[in-house]
Amino acid sequence: MVVLRKLPGMPGWPAALGLRLPQKFLFLLFLSGLLTLCFGALFLLPDSSRFKRLFLPRRATASASSSSSASSSSASSSSTRDTDLPRSPPAAAEPRHASPAAPRRLREKLRTAARMAGPPARTAPGSRQQVQGGESRAQPASGVPPARETRAPFRFDYERFRRSLRHPVRGGRTGEDPETRARRMKIKEMMKFAWDNYKQYALGKNELRPLTKNGHIGNMFGGLRGATVIDALDTLYIMELEEEFQEAKQWVEKSFDLNVNGEASLFEVNIRYIGGLLATYYLTGEEVFKSKALELGEKLLPAFNTPTGIPRGVINLGSGMSWSWGWASAGSSILAEFGTLHLEFLHLSELSGNPVFAEKVMNIRRVLSRVEKPQGLYPNFLSPVTGSWVQHHVSIGGLGDSFYEYLIKSWLMSDKKDSEAKKMYDDALEAIEKHLVKKSAGGLTYIAEWRGGILDHKMGHLACFSGGMIALGAEHSAGERRQRHMELAAEITSTCHESYARSGISAAPVRLQAARAALQDLVRHRSVHNCIQGLSHTFPTPASPVWCPACLPNKLQANLK
Repeated sequence: MVVLRKLPGMPGWPAALGLRLPQKFLFLLFLSGLLTLCFGALFLLPDSSRFKRLFLPRRATASASSSSSASSSSASSSSTRDTDLPRSPPAAAEPRHASPAAPRRLREKLRTAARMAGPPARTAPGSRQQVQGGESRAQPASGVPPARETRAPFRFDYERFRRSLRHPVRGGRTGEDPETRARRMKIKEMMKFAWDNYKQYALGKNELRPLTKNGHIGNMFGGLRGATVIDALDTLYIMELEEEFQEAKQWVEKSFDLNVNGEASLFEVNIRYIGGLLATYYLTGEEVFKSKALELGEKLLPAFNTPTGIPRGVINLGSGMSWSWGWASAGSSILAEFGTLHLEFLHLSELSGNPVFAEKVMNIRRVLSRVEKPQGLYPNFLSPVTGSWVQHHVSIGGLGDSFYEYLIKSWLMSDKKDSEAKKMYDDALEAIEKHLVKKSAGGLTYIAEWRGGILDHKMGHLACFSGGMIALGAEHSAGERRQRHMELAAEITSTCHESYARSGISAAPVRLQAARAALQDLVRHRSVHNCIQGLSHTFPTPASPVWCPACLPNKLQANLK
């Protein structure tokens, strides 16, 4: 515009368009906004390679950091580098689903882990090693790329695992009384009813909408489908619903597609898909479940590419880009999400021989050990950039719950050798007992929430699982501690039971609020899962003060039929 004004015989550029002053102003305002939007978008891209991805081809991004002097001697230098690089097992070199734009540091760590995983792999005669973008891949002499696979560099001894089981995974135990068997058969009948209707109306979808009788995919799993199929696999097998299990297995083999490109919850994909696949593999020994679990696990690894190694909550399963939930305070990660990966990721390393999965979750432990805990409590929001707490909000319900559950279960899963997990659990429970466990004027025990040193006298419905968790830990304690924790577990479970019994509709509220007189029920949501989970650990027999069916809505079976 300045140049146009200075040209002889040419008026200013806006004037040349015959624009009036208000029109000029609006035009310039629009132009400045457009420029701000374009340049601002660059800074929304996540890492230092964002500018490279804009101007370089996808395959060229990985090699952009290498020397820019490409000449005719590149072939010979590549051959020289080939002899210097240690050769790693082809299945563990780098996740084959990692994005070409995945951060360089992650790729270096994975290659280092692969070299530690086992002995160097031999290259078949007539083949050569190609180095492209800092990656080492075996290529046959014919130029045909090898088949991509997820097989581990060693064979997991499944038969040895099955021989080590203390109890059979299927079938009733000897001495089972008729009443218990009748209850088991009723539950099996209800499971078959649920599966048959899911298969009829929504097979392959993530959920069944019972009123409209159609399937729903949703946006929680990044384009993955069949969440109900994967989630039901182990239950169908344990209940000896053989025909239904084979239907589910066939769907996994033929229709479960992992090549998706969508935004997924790291937490949900891990506990439902990877957890379901791993459980079914250990029950059956079917390789398809193991290979799918390993393949999907590799897709989740880029979420850990943060300055601290604390993963972000959302990941694109196609590109590998990750970010935090928009509602999470200051871009933080959630305790119940990054703290609920340990069990599955340890088994991914166990089955694949690749230590990278275990290293990711052990690093989470190290970060949590270093950071200062207010009053010994674990707040719900942690920055994946700085490794410090973002808010001092503590709850045993939503946002925090399963972190504590995974600590005690990690210790038990390790045959009580994971002393770090046990200590973290014991210290956390001690702080919870000291600062959060309260009793209402009506005599009901509850676990309050904590906000920056101020107690919020309410307990979320999700916290009802803690009765079972505390009882599970108490079973493996001794003396006074065992007795105290069993009593606390029973009291919390009794409170949750009362929330159902006092509601008038046999459905529990989302949260319980402690008022002056008593613990009042705020009925907003119908859910029985957490009550059943707590009761199943705390009161395992009908003779106990509280029995699971009391939690269920009175008309549940009538509604199902």
